[in-house]
Amino acid sequence: MPKSWRVDTKPHKFCPGCGHGLVLKALGQAIDELDIQDRVVFGCDIGCSLLAWDFFNVDTVQTHHGRTNPVMTGIKRANPDLICIGYMGDGGGYAIGSQHLVNAATRNEKITVILVNNAQYGMTGGQMAPTTLPGMKTETTPYGRDVDSTGYPCQGPEMVAAITREGAYVARATVVKPVPLKNYIKKAIQNQMEGNGFSFVECLSACPTNWRTNNVETINFVENEMTKYYHVGEIKVPPPKEPLKVKTWTKIPAMEVQKNG
Repeated sequence: MPKSWRVDTKPHKFCPGCGHGLVLKALGQAIDELDIQDRVVFGCDIGCSLLAWDFFNVDTVQTHHGRTNPVMTGIKRANPDLICIGYMGDGGGYAIGSQHLVNAATRNEKITVILVNNAQYGMTGGQMAPTTLPGMKTETTPYGRDVDSTGYPCQGPEMVAAITREGAYVARATVVKPVPLKNYIKKAIQNQMEGNGFSFVECLSACPTNWRTNNVETINFVENEMTKYYHVGEIKVPPPKEPLKVKTWTKIPAMEVQKNG
């Protein structure tokens, strides 16, 4: 268990098999390894992500639905020494909160955003979300998502990478591979600590409750079906900083002074 986790709130409140616990464990490990627990402000959105409100022993704020990014932006601008981490689902980031994500990314706000993508609206019963895959069945697409009438799923990291300036860090991870998941989150936080710019990690996650899948089917869907459309990896990485150029000076021999007399 990460040291930054709040022990008395465990076991957590997420459904069995939910991927949120794995994402939050990776975040806790990154906080521990960077030794930043006393500097972190964690902001969680409405939706399944709100169940993370008591997950950590860090300063935490729960925001209105879709408003996590502007809240984190305001805190960061008021106190740049803090490390502000926004946590949300695909609905909070790509639907009701899409305007805030776009504007925070465009302004290259120096915050870190972690978005959990489970391809549907989890807390409200499994309806179609911006991330629902083509042909995927949900409560509101019982015959499968029809892209001719609803459009194609949102590819958030690719969008963020396209609208951010140099200095942004953008990646997509999956709960099926927890080590890269933790490493991407850690890099995103480090990017904020270095003052480079906006940092964004989308995490492919599981919702067996609404998917109605067993353990094998759940892992197969995340690992083999979601990754066909949502490619995992680093999408945008800040360019390496040029080494500091130090002027070299030619040593001038000391002048000999001839004494008179």
